[in-house]
Amino acid sequence: MAVLKVLEILSDSAISWEDATKTGISKASESLRNIRSAHVQNQSVTVKDGNVQMFRVNLKVSFEVEG
Repeated sequence: MAVLKVLEILSDSAISWEDATKTGISKASESLRNIRSAHVQNQSVTVKDGNVQMFRVNLKVSFEVEG
């Protein structure tokens, strides 16, 4: 039986929400092992002078607890 833990992270990208998601998972995998899935809980953007500056995602990342 596997036990999973869920961690919430915020990631951003100047390119897209998809890139923000990939960046968040990539960065999280540097310190977390056994990532199983991620759920995009929320998407938003930051705006400056009428232009989108950054795409942001809130991710719920699930990973298997070892031991």
